Amino acid sequence: MASETGLSHASITAISHDLLAQNIIVELAAAEKADTRSRGRPATLIGFNRAIGCAVLFELDVNRARLSLVDYGGVLVDRIEYPLTPTTFAQMPPAEYLAERIHLLQSRNPEAVLRRIAISVQGILDRDGQGLKWSPIAHLANNPFGQKLSGAFDIPVTLYKRGRLLAEGVRWLDPALHAASVATVFVGSTVAMGMTFRGQIMGRGDEGATEFGHMNHSPNGALCRCGMRGCVEAYAADYGVLRTAYSVPETTQPAPAVPPHEYEGLIARASSGDRTATHAFNLAGRAIGFGLSRMMAVFDPTHILIVGPGARAFHLMEQEIRSAMSGSLLCRINGMPEIVPHLDEKEPIFRGLQMKTLDEIDQAYFAGLQ
Repeated sequence: MASETGLSHASITAISHDLLAQNIIVELAAAEKADTRSRGRPATLIGFNRAIGCAVLFELDVNRARLSLVDYGGVLVDRIEYPLTPTTFAQMPPAEYLAERIHLLQSRNPEAVLRRIAISVQGILDRDGQGLKWSPIAHLANNPFGQKLSGAFDIPVTLYKRGRLLAEGVRWLDPALHAASVATVFVGSTVAMGMTFRGQIMGRGDEGATEFGHMNHSPNGALCRCGMRGCVEAYAADYGVLRTAYSVPETTQPAPAVPPHEYEGLIARASSGDRTATHAFNLAGRAIGFGLSRMMAVFDPTHILIVGPGARAFHLMEQEIRSAMSGSLLCRINGMPEIVPHLDEKEPIFRGLQMKTLDEIDQAYFAGLQ
């Protein structure tokens, strides 16, 4: 800690005593000494007071809702997962749906002191950040469910775009990327991107995310869920791959949701040599590659991480991605950035959501204590 902060050992000891007195950190049980010959007073082992507060973390996407309860020490206490369908939020308003599940989590963990609710969402946030102007999740937009939840539980509720959480989570999961310039691309039910520039989250406003999936790839091309035509997502998201693989016309309305097993089946078909499935993933890779090539005209990452269900299809898209990116001037001069698939998309999103929320708890409740 002294090395990281530049503070003296005496200052850190004094601050630690203050935090102990305020019950923010607690003294842990003494462990056996590894070296009895060490000099000085024996070390005092300290850790977060896990019981001082908890946060509810919601991850929403087209196919599922995952609800997690984490304590102040960052420990996962409880988790519930539910499937989402295109009619879920038509049958029950989002605020009621989320509140019902939070109450269930509280009934299972009555000792939890809830201090924050944070929600990962897909789409475009409204100005006050309490709802969405548009979302691929049916019946979720144009409803201030964040504000309603905050009123129902009398605690702050924060909505985060998935792209920002991808960028944030990757920094925590891989210390080697903490200060790097990284583009993290989610490929699955949608296509999204989060970016860090030398370790700093960047993007539209302070959201740290872009609308990469809705970058135009082919003017007047395939119909996207957003209603526009030719978006990267219209070719690379699961519904775009499904549409191409079954030779459905590009102007056909996209499927509102693609069951995970359908997409996994397409990956298996392409991996076994099925031509139509292979062609679909080739087009997906080409759309992602050209999108990345355009992005690199304004942002030059050292690493590109592919996450989400599409990471399992990376071997089917990689050649087209690299081929499209090779036409970028920066790639020709600086070489291709490192492109790596990350097979568990849930972990960077969850980790980003967790760390942002715990930091908010720190700032709101404890940072101002004297």
